[in-house]
Amino acid sequence: MTFQTLLYESPAPHVARIVLNRPDSRNAQDTRLLYELNDAFDRAAQDNEVKVIILAANGPHFSSGHDLREGPEGRDMSQYRTVGTWCGFECAGAERLMSREKEIYIGFSERWRNIPKPTIAQVQGKCISGGLMLVWPCDLIVASEDAAFMDNTLLLGVCGAEFFNHPWEVGVRKAKEMLFTADWLSAQDAHRLGMVNHVVPPDQLADFTLALASRIAEKSLFTLKLTKEAVNTAQDVQGRVSAMQTSFALHQLSHSHNYQVHGQAIDPAGVSPSVARHRAQPQGT
Repeated sequence: MTFQTLLYESPAPHVARIVLNRPDSRNAQDTRLLYELNDAFDRAAQDNEVKVIILAANGPHFSSGHDLREGPEGRDMSQYRTVGTWCGFECAGAERLMSREKEIYIGFSERWRNIPKPTIAQVQGKCISGGLMLVWPCDLIVASEDAAFMDNTLLLGVCGAEFFNHPWEVGVRKAKEMLFTADWLSAQDAHRLGMVNHVVPPDQLADFTLALASRIAEKSLFTLKLTKEAVNTAQDVQGRVSAMQTSFALHQLSHSHNYQVHGQAIDPAGVSPSVARHRAQPQGT
């Protein structure tokens, strides 16, 4: 299995490491990257020698989010082997966009969350909106001291990222502030709120994450699977699944509204130079 947008590594016994490898675009996620990432997760999940999966990224930043520069050719779903049961990728109107986002955004994030093996996100630099949809499905997050997290979707006239896990990651009140202001959340504050497990110096990020993965890999794989399922189920019975479905529907309503008002899925005012400057400056919260 070969990849164009990521690397697949075996850095230690029973550990697989998937590395996003579009540093020139700050690991912006086009459709190909997301399908290759899903294939890489499948490879690690189906390999009985792998007990722990690390998700990392090359370059100064983990991910700048969805690649808004991707053209129609890249978004043509007919060139990919879809993994969900949703359909309508070539239909007109809101159905086309909802079908695509149900497959590659909320669909993939939910799928990766339920991989029956421990997963660890290794995060440096900026992690914006769609980037959260890669790290939040992981079981553990190790962040560099320079890491900063943001959901800027309200600036684009949209109701939050498609994988709306904010209340479970940082708590209800901080989730509201994070979304309402579109301000940065520092690694240190993310750790204080329980979203991040560890914050380490940048030059120790890879080694620390690998050491943590290796400690976990000493355990029985079957026991790890069962324990992960137990914890995920505890979160789901709190209403996470129903809340996620409702927020995704509201997200789609936002897109539909923007098409009627602006002729595109997002509010163009949200990509103005002033907003770009706001996005570029991490702030303590």
